[in-house]
Amino acid sequence: MARALLSEDLWSLLASHLPTHRPSPKGGRPRIDDRAALTGILFVLKTEIPWDYLPRELGCGSGMTCWRRLDEWMLAGVWQHIHEAILRRLREHDQIMWDRACVDAASIPAPAGGEHTGRNPTDRGKFGSKHHLLVDERGLPLVPQISGAQVHDSRFLIPLVESIPAVKGLAGRARKRPDKLHADRAYASRAHRAWLRVRALRLVSRATV
Repeated sequence: MARALLSEDLWSLLASHLPTHRPSPKGGRPRIDDRAALTGILFVLKTEIPWDYLPRELGCGSGMTCWRRLDEWMLAGVWQHIHEAILRRLREHDQIMWDRACVDAASIPAPAGGEHTGRNPTDRGKFGSKHHLLVDERGLPLVPQISGAQVHDSRFLIPLVESIPAVKGLAGRARKRPDKLHADRAYASRAHRAWLRVRALRLVSRATV
C-alpha cells in the first residue's frame, strides 16, 4: 500500500520541489531520505492513524520523523509549490474544469488549540478550525485555506478567489478565473456580488442544505 501511495510518476513530479538538505558537520543519525518520509506522511494522512502508530516495517522512519519533515516542508512553502505543480500538470492535459467553481467551508474539532483555532459557536464553544476550500467543477481543490472555527464563512470568499493561482500548461495566457462561482447564501452579500462582478465572475447562490 505504501508504494502505491507514491508512484514513480508522482515522485518525479514532486522531488524537484523539495529543498536540498545539507548534512550537519557534526554528523549525527543518518537522515531518512525524502521519498521515504513523504511516503510515511501520505500513509498517515490516508489512513488517519496517529503519527506514533506509523508501522516501522514500511521503511519510512518513525512517525515523529515524518511529522517533523511535514512541518519543515510546510514552513519552507513546499506544499504550495507542489500544489501549483500538480495543477500545471493537470492543465497540460486539460483536466481542470474552469466552467464553474464552488466555495464552501467545514469546521473540524481541534481540542488542543493552537494557531488557526478558535471557539466554535456551533459546537458549544469547543476549540476548532475551519477549512475553507475553492474547487473546480469536479471537486479538484484550487485553493485551500484555514482559520479558527469562529470565523464566518463569508470572510474568506475574497481571499479564496484572490488566491487562485495563475495556472499555465496550455497555449495562451495562464488561467486564473472560473466562469461562474457557486456558493451558499452565506456568501451572497451585495458587496460580494459587486466585487465579483467587477472581475467578470457571476455568483450563483443556493440555499444552505
